[in-house]
Amino acid sequence: MFWTWVALALVLAAGIARLVAWSRRFILGSGGPSPFDKDARRPPEALVTEREVRKGVLKQAFSASHVPNQLDAVVIGSGIGGLATAALLAKVGKKVLVLEQHTKAGGCCHTFGQDGLEFDTGIHYVGQLKKGSYSRFLLDQITEGQLDWAPLDSPFDILVLDGPNGRREFPMYSGEKAFVQGLKEKFPDEEAAIDKYMKMVKEVTKRTSHMIMLKIVPLPLVKLLDKLGVLTFFSPFLRASTQSLEEVLNQLPASPDLKAVLSYIYPTYGVTPKNASFSMHAILVNHYKNGAYYPRGGSSEIAFHIIPVIQRAGGAVLTRAKVESVLLDSAGRACGVSVKKGHDLVNVFAPIVISSAGIFNTYERLLPERARCLSGIQSQLGMVRHGSSALCIFVCLQGSKSDLGLEANNYFVYFDTDMDKAMERYLSLPRDKAVAHIPYFFITSPSAKDPTWEDRFPDRSTLIMMLPARYEWFEEWRDEPQGKRGRDYEALKDSFVEASLPFLMKLHPQLEGKVTSISAGSPQSNRFFLAAPRGELYGTDHDLSRLQPRVMATMRPQTPIPNLYLTGQDVLTCGFFGALHGAMLCTGTILQRNMYQDLVRLQAQGLAARPKKLN
Repeated sequence: MFWTWVALALVLAAGIARLVAWSRRFILGSGGPSPFDKDARRPPEALVTEREVRKGVLKQAFSASHVPNQLDAVVIGSGIGGLATAALLAKVGKKVLVLEQHTKAGGCCHTFGQDGLEFDTGIHYVGQLKKGSYSRFLLDQITEGQLDWAPLDSPFDILVLDGPNGRREFPMYSGEKAFVQGLKEKFPDEEAAIDKYMKMVKEVTKRTSHMIMLKIVPLPLVKLLDKLGVLTFFSPFLRASTQSLEEVLNQLPASPDLKAVLSYIYPTYGVTPKNASFSMHAILVNHYKNGAYYPRGGSSEIAFHIIPVIQRAGGAVLTRAKVESVLLDSAGRACGVSVKKGHDLVNVFAPIVISSAGIFNTYERLLPERARCLSGIQSQLGMVRHGSSALCIFVCLQGSKSDLGLEANNYFVYFDTDMDKAMERYLSLPRDKAVAHIPYFFITSPSAKDPTWEDRFPDRSTLIMMLPARYEWFEEWRDEPQGKRGRDYEALKDSFVEASLPFLMKLHPQLEGKVTSISAGSPQSNRFFLAAPRGELYGTDHDLSRLQPRVMATMRPQTPIPNLYLTGQDVLTCGFFGALHGAMLCTGTILQRNMYQDLVRLQAQGLAARPKKLN
């Protein structure tokens, strides 16, 4: 027994020594180049609306002749994770090729046309983008300050509880003080519960950096500290990661209605309160408490302003480039990708391969069979499962924002305060019965949020409705080509549209007679356009098991395949900024730099260089 404790002490001592050495290296950075050596911002240029100019940036089709010579890296997927990783590498002179299977670059940031109008596919609103903020500064460095963000109205979100006791609205105002005051006005007898909840959110999110540290500290050391219970003992964030949102809310002296209101934002990460990690929920509450923003000019502006950064270093972003497999050399190291071009395969070689296609696509579809069987691959796949999916309804309207009374905000409409029970019932039903028991809607108007919309599409407006949907309800059309799935498929989508429209008109009765066209996208649409294996919106499921410290530590940019890296949502968390931080972690791993420290240093230099105000 004595020697067991001695051995344990020696292991801990060695681990602490490695941690100290790593910490010095992490804080000081390495001697290599940094993407944040200098401030990349420049005066913003006018919005580009010419279709051919935008097409030249966003729709450059793949061909062997368009592949740059002597690539430093190839990236699979052009979502924000893939584009940001490529741009950060380009900023240190790396020549990077980004390959996108769709006809247009951007992933969930791309837009599509319908009835002469434009719809976004995933960027409905983003928080923490006030000028001068850390997050805004990061995006400005990647886009050279060319991407502008318009604030949403306050309230930015409105929760509607529409049940047997009538219809009640709960506004979520911008700014922490206004946000809390709005809750207290609706629940004047439960101020103590609201204060306690906000205190817990603040305590947890102050330590969000611990999630990032898990990705960088040597994995054996993290596993040892986790086994000893050290991680959750010292970190409020990691401790809350092991607690469900339902469990935390049950600790409050809160009514069922207040618990429902405090849970309202769960669809933005796709997990109901019983299975959601409180840390994940707290991140989102903190992310939006000071308001929300929308890209001026639409979400395709994101890719439009990142791609030139990649191109200037000699790289390219090519579409219609379906990657069939990751190429491995004789030693089992990634050395490129194989791209389908018509009936042929084109091999593209690079010393580094980065996948923004998600862990399931990367490990189960793109790797050769001999690599899929590796214990490290199978171990990671066993830790996660596919996330949830949704059905999206795209509504074209006649009339301007002011004509139709549309506002720059979002509605979450629920029909039961027991959100877990309502969702469980809905998902357990066959599709023909489920349509009568839709548990919630997310409703938003992209046109109302974009200040440039009126100039681009006068006297027209758009609206999007989203509702949960099981992939299995649409699975039988898996092998049918997009746009040719037959009458039964269209009838199934139409049944959800027909069930949804009465709720839309109840919320916005002024829209009666203003609808010019409607279309719907199912989980199969997500699978086709976004290459989501089961139509999932957020990659791997962000449930309690996914947020366990050991799992978070394991899901890092490095993969068991040498020279193959992951970026995007599956590296850190879901959503726009989750994928963007996945890119920061991936790039930092490749460059062996503390990217966060580099960015903080650059921002501090800019603040120090500002002229002091005259008294």
